[in-house]
Amino acid sequence: MADVVTVAPLRFRTADDWLLEGDLYQPAAPKLAILISAGTGYPRRFYDAAATYLARQGAMVLTYDYRGIGGSGAQDPRWHQIDYADWGRHDLTAAIGALAGAAKGLTLTHLAHSVGGHFIGLAPNHGRIARHAFVSVGTGYFGGHHLGNIPAELYFWWGLGSVALARHGHIPRAGGWRGEPLPPRLFRTWRRWSHRRAYFRPDLDGALAPHHYGAVTAPIRSWLFSDDPIATPATARDLLRVYPAAPHRIVMRSPAEIGQRRIGHDGAFRKGREVLWQDIGNWLARGEEAPEPA
Repeated sequence: MADVVTVAPLRFRTADDWLLEGDLYQPAAPKLAILISAGTGYPRRFYDAAATYLARQGAMVLTYDYRGIGGSGAQDPRWHQIDYADWGRHDLTAAIGALAGAAKGLTLTHLAHSVGGHFIGLAPNHGRIARHAFVSVGTGYFGGHHLGNIPAELYFWWGLGSVALARHGHIPRAGGWRGEPLPPRLFRTWRRWSHRRAYFRPDLDGALAPHHYGAVTAPIRSWLFSDDPIATPATARDLLRVYPAAPHRIVMRSPAEIGQRRIGHDGAFRKGREVLWQDIGNWLARGEEAPEPA
């Protein structure tokens, strides 16, 4: 184990000239590089505990804020024009490049939380990533989520969302939304996709073109949790269908299996989940994979 880890800010620009902020976690002698891509509304600091643990295991780790989130231009006058796909087409692409530049020949891998696993096919340099670990990654289609969660989701989309857009012009941190403020275009796209089982697949030949989903061949291992109301086996399988050439395996865990009472949709990254982080880190390092049929 590498006990000494240094954390340094890393700023990098996207091809369309957004300045993104990240944190680079470096052990003394890194053996692997891991990019952590966040879920919707989560700033990079949310992933600090997991990033620190993985770095102590010998991985160079980069966390970053998508445009409009945390330190990445939340006050930028272009904020209201941000759309969901920008996080993949531009931000993920730039983050892969930034980590590759810092890693100096190390194998690049990817740890994706929630929407962090949705946009790999929009990054033209996705081929630089050797393996993808998905954590709580499924489509946003509310019909595939736990039944008990559906009333809260409909309130979010059409109650809180509609009122917030009319009153504030965006989604602020209020009314039950605990994430970072969301731009209006991004929210409307998320809401539209989440009302159909196919999610963003109907847009692949339209708004999301050009894309590279069919060209993604790096293996994917997808960790799900029995008490996660959003990333269910059904929505996880639906999301994996957009990566038809990538070998994949779904791993289901209960909270008790990793010594917790609750995991939910974001608990995998909270403090005290070292058992899970070790499992993920070991797979990213070794890459052993027993693929399931698509």
